[in-house]
Amino acid sequence: MCGRFTIISDPVAYQMEFDIQMDDSVKSAWKPRYNVTPSQPIPVVTTAADRAVSLMQWGLIPAWSGSPAKFNLINVRAETINEKAYFKRLVQQDKRCLILSSGFYEWQKSTQKSVPKTPYYFSLRENKPFAFAGVWESVRGADEQPAATCAIITCMPNELVRPVHERMPVMLDGESGQAWLGEHPLDQLLSLLAPFPAERMTAHPVGLTVNSPQADGAQCIQPAGQ
Repeated sequence: MCGRFTIISDPVAYQMEFDIQMDDSVKSAWKPRYNVTPSQPIPVVTTAADRAVSLMQWGLIPAWSGSPAKFNLINVRAETINEKAYFKRLVQQDKRCLILSSGFYEWQKSTQKSVPKTPYYFSLRENKPFAFAGVWESVRGADEQPAATCAIITCMPNELVRPVHERMPVMLDGESGQAWLGEHPLDQLLSLLAPFPAERMTAHPVGLTVNSPQADGAQCIQPAGQ
């Protein structure tokens, strides 16, 4: 599961990595986000053609959820996409997206009942930006206006994440991100939903500050004890 992440890279870094367009209004409103939580608006790229950044609510509301929505999904398992017709259809109907990110958090369970889980922060070496593979859907919100919602796809963990958590988000760089948005056969798209190379990542435990959804400062990613 991926339930918290960061978007702290400069917008120009995302432009260069993913060859995307950003309006000046997006750039001027851009600010570092150290603790992105479900239901918040997040920057995504949905098409390979214009490669423009738009905002979507994190928490996919399936078309069959009903109105008002009965639930939403912040994560979709990579294995589920080929097993369930609805998610397969999203992928095949170009409802794929890149969810811009700089890093993500996972929590390691303690062997002692009285000790809280330890949060870890995972990112790329050299602080490079990346994107999560995602799927999206457009539904009508409570006000009957169209609302775009999305979910992060997760997969089995790599060697770095495995000691902390049993799942990790699917991470994409510029090349694999372009492929995810491209017109390719389903089998080729599904092959992209694999663990990111552990040697290109770094991780460290952080303090319990990040446990609060209201926390959103650089202290969230500081190594524990500092």
